[in-house]
Parts: sequence; C-alpha cells; structure tokens
Amino acid sequence: MRRTLRARYGRDITGWLIMLPTLILFAFFVWEPLLESIRLSLYEAQGVRLVRFTGLQNYLNIFRHPDFWPAAVNTVKYCLWSLAIGFLVPIFLAIVINEATRGKGLMRVAVYLPNMVPGLATVFLWRFLFKSGDTGFLNILVNTFGIPMQSWLASAKLVIPVIVVTMTWKSAGATALIYLAGLQGINPELYEAAIIDGAGVWGRLRSITIPNLYNLARTLLILQVIAVFQILYEPMVMTNGGPNNASISLMQLVYRFAFETNYDYAKASALSVMISIALIALTLIYNRVNRPKDL
Repeated sequence: MRRTLRARYGRDITGWLIMLPTLILFAFFVWEPLLESIRLSLYEAQGVRLVRFTGLQNYLNIFRHPDFWPAAVNTVKYCLWSLAIGFLVPIFLAIVINEATRGKGLMRVAVYLPNMVPGLATVFLWRFLFKSGDTGFLNILVNTFGIPMQSWLASAKLVIPVIVVTMTWKSAGATALIYLAGLQGINPELYEAAIIDGAGVWGRLRSITIPNLYNLARTLLILQVIAVFQILYEPMVMTNGGPNNASISLMQLVYRFAFETNYDYAKASALSVMISIALIALTLIYNRVNRPKDL
C-alpha cells in the first residue's frame, strides 16, 4: 500500500515539476498584471503611482463618460458584423480546398498568405484601397461598373463593415486551415456511403460535414468573438474612431484613457477589467447554452 502511494505521489510530483516553469511564467505574465490592473482600478492614480483608494469611483466615471456607450455599442456591432461577414468565409474556403482535386497545396498557401502580412501593413493597405474620392482603388473599380463613388471610411453606416472586411481578409486563412484539418479528420467512408445512397453535395454538407464541424465551429466562434471584442489598431489607424466616434471600440477607449487623457491608467485599468468580466460572462453563458454534441 505504501509503495503504491509513494509511486502515485512520485508521478504527481514529477508532473508538477514539469509544469512548474510554465505555471511560473503564466502567473508572472498573466495573473500578476491582471491582479495589478484590478488593484489599480480601485485607486486614484497619477501615472502608475497610487494616490488614494476610491473604490468603484473609476467604474462609475467610465459609465458617465460620453465616449463609453458609443464604444460599447460599436464593439457589439463589430462582433455582429464579424459573425455575419467573417464567420462563414473560413468554412467556405476550407470546404472549397477540401473538395478540390488539384492544387490543394497552392490554395492552402494562397489563403494563408494574408496572415503573413504584418497587421499594421494590412491596415495601411486597406485604408488606401478604401480611400475616398477618385483616387481610391475601390472607388475606381466600382466607378467602372457605373456605381457611384463612396466615402467608405467617412460614412458612419459603412465604416464598421469596411473595417470588418479588413479583419476578415487578414485572419480568415488561418481559421480556414483549422477547419480544413477538421474536415480531413472526418471518416471518408461516411461520404462514400452517402454517395452510394444518392446524396448530393448539399446533402453531404448537411448530414456529414456540418455535424462533424459543429464542436470545432462553436469553439472558434467564441474565440472569434473574444478577439473581435478586443479590436484596437484597425479602427485606430484607419479612422481614429471616427467619423464622430462611429468606429471607436472599447479597447481604443482604453488606449485613450491610458495615453491620450492625462495618462489615466486607473480609468484604463477599470475599463479593461470591465471588458474581461464581460468576456468571461459571455463565454460562460455561451458554453452553458451550447453544450458540445456527442457524435
């Protein structure tokens, strides 16, 4: 009995020792900054120097700030537009590559290529493409088809979808390769049996492909929402939150508090904590409503 317990605890200690460096790094780079942000959000501060304890005053000041509600509404719009524009694109690309009979390697490289472009370079590229007037590439293109030129980034109605298109172009390829790996993990005998039964392309997608991708898609969906909820440099570089705060996001508001409004790190920390709480609550609700399906 003692020998069995000693062997068991010995294995546990070995496992903990293997994980210890990772746990230390995770605690130092993730939990310590998070706890420090929570502490800082409860104080009045000058820079990072704490002046006095104010409790929830920073949180109340954020709710009263004129830019908070536009930023919150815009962030929700970013998430909804990213689901409408960007969620199905990677699935479509993965299915096209998986069904292709030739050039799969070239297609994989082609869809992943935008992910290799630096993020800021992508933003500057698309800002040039969406430039207003008769010098913008997209306006030149649509004008050849007789479509009136648009002020893409100066329109309050168009600016968020335009920015989401930029984000989709940047990130859809990597997500498509993840879906492609999921597709290639499906037993090919299922498709063979469906073809023998006379199922067409749409029938195979509905009865085999979509059910087998469900759990992967639900995980990537919540990861996409979390990533888009923290959108920062796209609206900041392309429009600086304009026009008239039509594209400002919560993370850009955090940046403004921290670096543009008297270096108010306490208020920036409070808003960051609020964003974290919102994302945790959203994830818990989503996981509760959408439980994994057992195939």
